Amino acid sequence: MTDTATDLLSGTGLSEDRARAIVGAALARADDGELFLEYRQSESLVFDNGRLKGANYDTTQGFGLRAVAGEAAGYAHSGDISEAALKRAADAVSAVTSGHSGTYAAAPRRTNARLYGDANPLQTPAFADKVELLQTIDAYARARDPKVRQVSVSLATSWQVVDILRADGHRVRDIRPLVRFGVSVVAGEGSRQESGSHGFGGRDMVDAFVTEESWKGAVDEALRQALVNLEAVPAPAGSFDVVLGAGWPGILLHEAVGHGLEGDFNRKKTSAFAGLMGQRVASKGVTIVDDGTIGGRRGSLTIDDEGTPTGRTVLIEDGILTGYMQDRQNARLMGTQSTGNGRRQSFAHIPMPRMTNTIMLGGESDPGEILEGVKDGIYAVSFGGGQVDITSGKFVFSCTEAYRVENGRIGAPVKGAMLIGNGPDALTRISAIGNDMALDPGIGTCGKQGQGVPVGVGQPTLRINAMTIGGTAV
Repeated sequence: MTDTATDLLSGTGLSEDRARAIVGAALARADDGELFLEYRQSESLVFDNGRLKGANYDTTQGFGLRAVAGEAAGYAHSGDISEAALKRAADAVSAVTSGHSGTYAAAPRRTNARLYGDANPLQTPAFADKVELLQTIDAYARARDPKVRQVSVSLATSWQVVDILRADGHRVRDIRPLVRFGVSVVAGEGSRQESGSHGFGGRDMVDAFVTEESWKGAVDEALRQALVNLEAVPAPAGSFDVVLGAGWPGILLHEAVGHGLEGDFNRKKTSAFAGLMGQRVASKGVTIVDDGTIGGRRGSLTIDDEGTPTGRTVLIEDGILTGYMQDRQNARLMGTQSTGNGRRQSFAHIPMPRMTNTIMLGGESDPGEILEGVKDGIYAVSFGGGQVDITSGKFVFSCTEAYRVENGRIGAPVKGAMLIGNGPDALTRISAIGNDMALDPGIGTCGKQGQGVPVGVGQPTLRINAMTIGGTAV
């Protein structure tokens, strides 16, 4: 296999004609299905504690064959792209169609849109130049403040080629670059130390993202967070009005609401939003979209992993539930169309409905005036990890940067704040929507059923009334 994205069957001993014949026979009685071929190169560098701590390079290739019959799906995969391996996979997946006589679904529409280039971000800069760059960044961070005790800088790149072949002869290809840069800083004073982090990335070459201006900005932001957290006091516990900052805090929306709007959970009626189509599920003014068509964004895709072009799907419009994110199987079973949200981690994983870039659109309120209207509350600027129950909508999220707000003024930073609530309920408590909608810098990865895929989030400044805060103040 070469770095030039030619034909994933080239040089494997498996001709396209034989692949079509085997796939066609395996899916003869299926409702849907495809052969998913993948070639991926990935590289990750970690410069930690003043030295190159990790340097990993990986090349993988393989295929996944899927047959869909009603609600069932047979899936087999192999890292060996050969006629023998494909025949074994065909024998395995055809079992799901035994006794089934389906009508093979129509192929996805084609698209001429291209949201990113074909160039491979692993190839430039050269490896030695990347290491030197990380060393330069490390030195810059350590020189910024005498309180800096530890610095970690990472750069991860990947280049993925996918080729999707259907039993009806429809064949599409996508070439996907991806870059993610991150820096974390630990600052200390006496026996106390705190951390801060920042990162960015998307679907382009390394030089497009990691400029001197951008990496210096990331270092300065990470250091700022660490120094702020050094001054943080224990967070209070109780019920408070909460103001969420613009951009990355959209990860709360992604987890607490977004997963509940994926088609499979609603078809199976395990989502808190199941059966509520056309009903009010959020405050007026709340509009949420999933948009996989934003050029160069981390969560964007020219086509999804079933070959369907991505789109801009309005999920909630002015507070009314208007749509779900769909892959092909769940869309067919629910009597609708795929929205281009069928995604998989790799050829070894079956596709399912997944988010791309999930965004709450901006409103009309000035962010400063939103804060001025809070008498006693919390201003949450950044989030870390969290847990969500899709069925009930209940969530718990930790704040990595947050402040007390008293009489409209931002006060002391707080540490240990946990936002506790229910996604559908939180949507109805939104009382102000800022005019400053921003996208995250390009760092998100979403997990679902053991699969991780790159995603994006975004939102304006929001005020949510009477949220429960778990704190550590006594």
